[in-house]
Amino acid sequence: MWESVAGSDRWALAVVCLAYLAIVFFTSRGLIAAPRYRQLQGRVADARAQLAVLAAGTPEDPGRADPDRAEPARAAAIAAVTAQLDGLDNTSMVVWRLRPTTWVIAIPLSKLAAAWRVLHSAERRLLPLQPPGETTARLRALRLRLAATGLPGDAELAAEIAAAPATGPEAAALLGAATEYLHDREDAEAEREYEQQRTALWLATTGLGAVFLIGVTLGHHPTMVLGALGGFLSPVVGVMRSQRPASWGILVLAPVGGALAAVGGLLLVRMLADPELNLLGHVFLDNSWNAPARPIALAIALLFGFSGTLFSRLALTATGQLVSTTAATARQQP
Repeated sequence: MWESVAGSDRWALAVVCLAYLAIVFFTSRGLIAAPRYRQLQGRVADARAQLAVLAAGTPEDPGRADPDRAEPARAAAIAAVTAQLDGLDNTSMVVWRLRPTTWVIAIPLSKLAAAWRVLHSAERRLLPLQPPGETTARLRALRLRLAATGLPGDAELAAEIAAAPATGPEAAALLGAATEYLHDREDAEAEREYEQQRTALWLATTGLGAVFLIGVTLGHHPTMVLGALGGFLSPVVGVMRSQRPASWGILVLAPVGGALAAVGGLLLVRMLADPELNLLGHVFLDNSWNAPARPIALAIALLFGFSGTLFSRLALTATGQLVSTTAATARQQP
């Protein structure tokens, strides 16, 4: 089967697949994980600065029932937050490095999501240590933020914050609960996004393997090139039309999916144009699977790569036609 494609073509296809695999890797690490990691570093630095300010003074809380017991609890909370932030500074917890301080080679998305949860926990531990004026300011900021989101439950929580006292134990408890509510939602959204990105990256990697195998066995290089071009153009056109931008996972997966959809689409067109079915006519019969280098076949491949719905609709049409043909054949048999 390897004789169907020349050795130079196989090497060229392998280079293209490896180059796009490198693009997938650098997209995952450099464009998805790295900005989020830099945000994490900034938040850790802010938490350390706030911790230093809180550790330098011991503001008295009028609502505190027993000031003598408060100091050991305060010291324990400061020690716990310090340990959490020191753990985040440990390079093995978040990133993989060739050297302790330089040469970041990977930022696993799963480690990054776990690190954000640790940071949010540390930030919530700092809330009871801050002075009453800071609690009032944070509650006001949370109320404005919740009122502006329009998400279910946020308006009710904003109203509860507005009706609660601005200072005292009740205000501190409400601040902690509202902050935890927002942190949990932020972490859940980030983890869901990371999971989608990991799925898309895995599909792109395995899809590149399928592209290489199809290329060396069937030789449909023009079909896959035009399909990949269509898959690339689809999100580009969406952005140019000011539509909602696609996620990073979709952007990475689109060219690979377009290349595979183009090959499968031409095969479906050839099947539906077969004289036994005769649904598409001789034009598509002569310009599809058996002649992938013709202009009409290349245009079809581009359309299949551009529109995933076109492939799915044609596949459903082919499935329905096969079911109807099978049923008719079964009725004709004695």
